[in-house]
Amino acid sequence: MKKSLLIGLCFAFLYACGGSGGGNNAPPVAGPTPAELLAADLQGLSLDDLFSQSFQALIIRSPETIVWRSLTNVYPLGVAELDNLTEDYRRDTFAMYQVVLDALRTYDRAAVDSEGQINYDMYEWYLQDVVDQLEFYFYDFAATYSIFGTQEDTRQLFTEVHPLATLQDAEDYIARLNRVGTKFSQLSQHLQLQRQNGVVEPALTMQVAINQVSAIASGSTNSNLYYSNFATKLASIPGLTDAQRADLDDRAFTAVNGVVRPAYQQLLNTLQNLLNNAPPIIGVGQYSRGSEYYVHKLRHHTTSSLTAAEIHQLGLDELIRIQAEMRLIFDQLGYPQNETLQQLFARVALDGGVIPAANVLPTYEAIIDAAELRLDEGFDIFPSADVVVVADDFGGYYIAPSFDGSRPGAFYAGTTTDQPWFQMRSLAYHESVPGHHTQIAIAMDQDVPVFRKIARVTAFVEGWALYAERLAWELGWHENDPYSNLGRLQYEALRASRLVMDTGIHSMGLSFDWAWQFNVVNIGATNGSSQSAAGRYSVLPGQATAYMVGMLQILSERQRAMDALGTQFNLKAFHRALLSNGAVPLAVMTTVVDQYIAETLAAP
Repeated sequence: MKKSLLIGLCFAFLYACGGSGGGNNAPPVAGPTPAELLAADLQGLSLDDLFSQSFQALIIRSPETIVWRSLTNVYPLGVAELDNLTEDYRRDTFAMYQVVLDALRTYDRAAVDSEGQINYDMYEWYLQDVVDQLEFYFYDFAATYSIFGTQEDTRQLFTEVHPLATLQDAEDYIARLNRVGTKFSQLSQHLQLQRQNGVVEPALTMQVAINQVSAIASGSTNSNLYYSNFATKLASIPGLTDAQRADLDDRAFTAVNGVVRPAYQQLLNTLQNLLNNAPPIIGVGQYSRGSEYYVHKLRHHTTSSLTAAEIHQLGLDELIRIQAEMRLIFDQLGYPQNETLQQLFARVALDGGVIPAANVLPTYEAIIDAAELRLDEGFDIFPSADVVVVADDFGGYYIAPSFDGSRPGAFYAGTTTDQPWFQMRSLAYHESVPGHHTQIAIAMDQDVPVFRKIARVTAFVEGWALYAERLAWELGWHENDPYSNLGRLQYEALRASRLVMDTGIHSMGLSFDWAWQFNVVNIGATNGSSQSAAGRYSVLPGQATAYMVGMLQILSERQRAMDALGTQFNLKAFHRALLSNGAVPLAVMTTVVDQYIAETLAAP
């Protein structure tokens, strides 16, 4: 198995990079494709071996995923690489996913136990979901702005994820720095192919990406995060001589100055040239087959068959419910009936109190510490990994802990400006405890196939985090603070608004101005944050719909379990059933709850 797999990898590498086989002019001899080699390797395996061996073959196609997940001890990397973005290599990879899917479907699902059936269903969904993406290969906006584009994902890999604890880590970091130019060249080639296939990111968001890329391309090497991160952490690597530190520092500086910054300049030039072809309006419906692509993205993110029209109406209905709950609290506070939501939440921000920038990080730490102390009120399963709060210019996101225990989970919080108190609890609960960190870190602890440990099914992951915001209120963690409860409701309204905005932008052809103004009117957010929201949804079609769809499904499954079990229902046991199975598509979650109900009823 290992020998043939390595041959497949070497072949794929030569194929993608244009390697030749000798000094004569004879045409190269065609060999088996990586997919054909994999198909041969998977013959005659048990189902469990299929899971492990096929997933290994798939995940090593993305060395960055292995670094992100700190899986180098499980899937060792021979050399320090970055992902290969060439079309040939990626299409080979899609073909490998199809091979594994076809192989999986040769097994009799009914012949395995209930746990094996969950494994089967989850893997089948995961593989089919990837295979379905091939049809829309040129539709995702690969170099968009903020944390959503390849260039920022690469920056995060180096500055927030890549280990720098040993000499070998430092060597690998520098080796990967020297490969950024190749990766960004491949990204530029993909953007040109995308343009040839009729898809160019809208000018509105592309201009933001251009500004961000330009800042790195034109900035000094000393202040470049790729270098400054390395230089800072290099000082903490034990056992190095002064000469080694100086040599490593010099090589990192040279790589950033001579490779990374020129790579950003090349990408900048590509984006500036593409800007001439960028459409002035947003929404994927404007492209050929854009409506079909949007259906695919909704299915990918919600894992459901809900149509855009159904999701749109669901958002409108949820906004009516949430706004009615808000109004009750506004009345209790004596707020006027004739003010807009934006005016009302400006009052909430003022009356609820403001946390000075210098105190934001310790305030978040205190919220999370208190949540961890009370976690046993709703749970009897807990993550082994810690979570920390990391200061950030913008924040509002979470990065999972490493599998090897070297890195805790991290909630990145915006700490450069004063923050209104009323939103802080729900944001912390969403990103850390009992939200993302609790769910993701517990999934990583489970004795299940690796693909289930690292799956990031949007509807479940984001649905759970939104459910966690509501759960914290149900458990009394807001301490009867009306301002904090309004913060929770405003965040819930934001997720309902997303259903309307996302579908409005991509399925109904509604404008950027309509989208951000809808957000202002219906959740009371500021103009600036609403414009940022509309921009985000415009470049990530469907993603924003997963939060509310997922939460409502979790609540529905909880109610179904309560109705079926009556006095036998136990909230902690329900949470254990969900969390011990990792992130799963919503249909699989129903199966998980079916099993929980049946096992509970059968218990003496």
